[in-house]
Amino acid sequence: MVKVLMPKGSDTMTEGKVLKWAKKEGDQVSTGETVVEIETDKVDMEVEAMGSGVLRKVFVDAGKVVPVGELLAVIAKPSEDISSVSKGEGAPSVQPPAGSGVPAPAPVAAAPPPPSASASPVVGVAVGHAGLASAVPSAAIAGPGQALKGVAAPSARDGGDGGHVLASPLARRMAREMGLDLARIAGSGPAGRVVRQDVERAAALAVGTRAGRVPEAIGAGVPAPLPQPALPRRPAPVSTGPEFYDEPLSSMRKVIATRLVQSKAPVPHFYLTIEADMGRAKELRDSARALNPELSLSYNDIILKACAAALELHPQVNASFQGEAIRYYRRIHLGLAVSLEDGGLITPVIRDCAGKSLQDISSEAKELIARARSRKLNPDEYIGATFTISNLGMLGIEEFLAVINPPEGAILAVGAVMEKPVVVKGQVEVGLRCRMTLSCDHRVVDGATGAKFLQTLKQILENPVYLAF
Repeated sequence: MVKVLMPKGSDTMTEGKVLKWAKKEGDQVSTGETVVEIETDKVDMEVEAMGSGVLRKVFVDAGKVVPVGELLAVIAKPSEDISSVSKGEGAPSVQPPAGSGVPAPAPVAAAPPPPSASASPVVGVAVGHAGLASAVPSAAIAGPGQALKGVAAPSARDGGDGGHVLASPLARRMAREMGLDLARIAGSGPAGRVVRQDVERAAALAVGTRAGRVPEAIGAGVPAPLPQPALPRRPAPVSTGPEFYDEPLSSMRKVIATRLVQSKAPVPHFYLTIEADMGRAKELRDSARALNPELSLSYNDIILKACAAALELHPQVNASFQGEAIRYYRRIHLGLAVSLEDGGLITPVIRDCAGKSLQDISSEAKELIARARSRKLNPDEYIGATFTISNLGMLGIEEFLAVINPPEGAILAVGAVMEKPVVVKGQVEVGLRCRMTLSCDHRVVDGATGAKFLQTLKQILENPVYLAF
């Protein structure tokens, strides 16, 4: 018997919403198949079966919100007695230490005791980057009988579950949509696991074979220009019916409301603003685009890399308040605030930015932003930032104040890169400028410390050749 529980998708998640059931009661379920889709406070996730059998009982209907660890369903053999299982059963979830801001390390799996005849199999997986999975006690992050999106249960490629192929859920779905046989795709992940890149490569080969030519890399070519936003159509005036309507808070909006109150009320914010000459940054961007149109380097990419370089020189800003201590991080994990089309905000994290090239950061940022907007991020991809950047320049905002994402000690608000009149050696010229405001937690960062960080960031942006060294 396998229990399907509401998983804990992030350190802030306390409840989740059942979006829809991929299987109904009485359906046969195989290991690795999606059983139910849920909405967390950050993303939509697929919960997979960690054992084969029949979906004997569904306890929570679609549209219902239940706490983390709540029993959602039971998978068992047709003849197995499930009368002892009742709604409300669940397993405790291991959470990262309060206020740490980083994922708790996966516990080392102890050797399991010999199974008894009456014991139910309990299996869990640790959430990691796409393509990685490690066996851990079932109480860690995901409950028994389930796996989070992007993580597959450890199994042999031709294992004992009827030939189940080891593959990530994303790769499995892509292969199904493209009509590809997973068993015929060579996996490059751990233990031969098929991951997204393997499916894309197989699809490109299939396209090239049908066309009688060597296929180009998927996504190759000059990206199409973004369409100019059109003015929205004016809604018809309302003269009849109710004067207002109430819409229940989504899981994400509830967390945003809670987190902002936790940040703005108790955290003593102060703000520092600086203006940088972006002329040379534009030259770098344009030159990089001319050399490699596929890269499509942006101002945002350059600012991300420049922030990482400045934080290396000012580690006092790469810090967080821990109550009785200030924690200084040796590694630089940059959070990038991303707005979602249907409302809400999520902050994917680019890890170890100090050791990554501008091209690496640009490519990773674009992939994370795209997956964030489709609500397909894995939990470890949106927690653990040590410093966050919020950029509203693409919407024409010249300057704004961002609210710190606790427990981080600072956040940078980036405005639009704009042409404006500037005075150079007594003469008025047209300059390219960008205003940036650093919000600081005064318990962590002093005024002079924040000012020196911004001064260094300005120097790097005005001399971006520094980023090549």
